[in-house]
Amino acid sequence: MSTMKKRRTSNPASELLVAPEVAEAFTLPSSWYTRPDGLQAERKRVFGASWQLVAHAAALANPGDYATVNLVGEPLLLARGDDGVLRAFYNVCRHRAGPVALGSGCRRAFQCAYHGWTYGLDGHLRQAREIDGTRHFDPEAFALVPVAVAEWGPLVFVNLDPAAPPLDAAMAPIDQEMRAAGFDMARVAPRVRRDYEIQCNWKVYVDNYLEGYHIPFVHPGLFRELDYARYQVEPRGHYSKQFSPTRSAGTGASQSGYGRYDAGTEALYYWIWPNLMLNIYPDNVSTNVILPLGVDRTLTIFEWFFEPGADDAAVRDTVAFSDQIQQEDIVICEHVARGLHSASYDRGRFVAARESGVHHFHRLMAAALLGEGQPAGSDGMLSSENS
Repeated sequence: MSTMKKRRTSNPASELLVAPEVAEAFTLPSSWYTRPDGLQAERKRVFGASWQLVAHAAALANPGDYATVNLVGEPLLLARGDDGVLRAFYNVCRHRAGPVALGSGCRRAFQCAYHGWTYGLDGHLRQAREIDGTRHFDPEAFALVPVAVAEWGPLVFVNLDPAAPPLDAAMAPIDQEMRAAGFDMARVAPRVRRDYEIQCNWKVYVDNYLEGYHIPFVHPGLFRELDYARYQVEPRGHYSKQFSPTRSAGTGASQSGYGRYDAGTEALYYWIWPNLMLNIYPDNVSTNVILPLGVDRTLTIFEWFFEPGADDAAVRDTVAFSDQIQQEDIVICEHVARGLHSASYDRGRFVAARESGVHHFHRLMAAALLGEGQPAGSDGMLSSENS
């Protein structure tokens, strides 16, 4: 049987992997989606160097409250101290790398499940069992290793990069835009969670989210309710904003979606580098966290947030409408994942009028993994040098 090599498409417009101008650029090579060794670099330079949504603030509100999470292979521990400060640590005992906590709950201290070393809520080493015979042992040098942690409304974020800019600096432009549009994250609380496992690379799903170009063909129900002609995407430094007014109120085929909103009501969609989506509607906010389980397996975590007292029927309708869209996205993303393995495909082109968000994401990926220059956005979060 004959074999066929991947076709290589040159990019004469720029020596960069992804040219600065969307009208001149080529997409990322298919190998960036299919090679297993690429995921290891992404864990360090993408997920390990960005703010990651990991928990709800309500679950960590009181002294002693704690939660353990796994962030793309890194075990982490979140804990509220007696002083009221929320802290995060690597959930790794400094003795022999056992877990110092399991699950979630409320405790006064943490004890390693392997050899019983005990740590305070602030991460300091309280007791190392039978350590007396070990010379020159300094307990302060064996505290849990801290991780940057911050809260934004009902959400808790961590960043594994010790030099990371504050979360407030990253979220401030989004927070201002949301408040100007009448949305306040401080008013909502988590209500429903759904997890989906998709057979595709995580970047395939992000690509799909960052453009409305596919809506007429993949989401016919959504297409009937959104004013597609006025659908806009605005790349902004480390995030992209998408928005579209609804077509009409109560005249669409689905009253479970935008049909219950007034005509012209805007739905706002934010993608925040590298893997967080915020979907904002007049009566709810949903988050979508995209996590790689492998080079061709992705976990998408959907959570819906409503104001207290939200009607149960409205919650069910919102979740059902979103689930329909998600199922449609899963089908097309899995088809794309198979196509990326084809010998016939390597790199595509962007539709300049519709795919500026995807181009922006690909530029950020090239900057993170190759150090290619990335112009600063309006928020100045990225410089022209590799950060």
